[in-house]
Amino acid sequence: MTNVLLIIHLFVTLALIGVVLIQRSEGGGLGIGTSQGMGAFMGGRGTANLLTRTTAILGGLFFLLSLTLAVLNRGVVTNARSLLDAPATSTATPAAPAEPPAPKGPAVPTN
Repeated sequence: MTNVLLIIHLFVTLALIGVVLIQRSEGGGLGIGTSQGMGAFMGGRGTANLLTRTTAILGGLFFLLSLTLAVLNRGVVTNARSLLDAPATSTATPAAPAEPPAPKGPAVPTN
């Protein structure tokens, strides 16, 4: 159920982004291309009303789906943990102090 709602939520989100990007900032609607938008297929006022209603409906669906998904996933506990939650475990042992290097060159006899 949650996966289906999540996929629908994704499609609504993409549609909402597309509809908002199509609109002109002045509210003329379908601001792609020429100044008339889609030309003869719809008047400027009708296009603006259509896009405004579509944006409002998609925004409402987005809001409702977000709340529904939040309520459905409330209290769901998973076993997945963040890397930041667990303290770092070290398996390496501390290195032993290094012995001084042997002198190079001719050996000096000690008496």
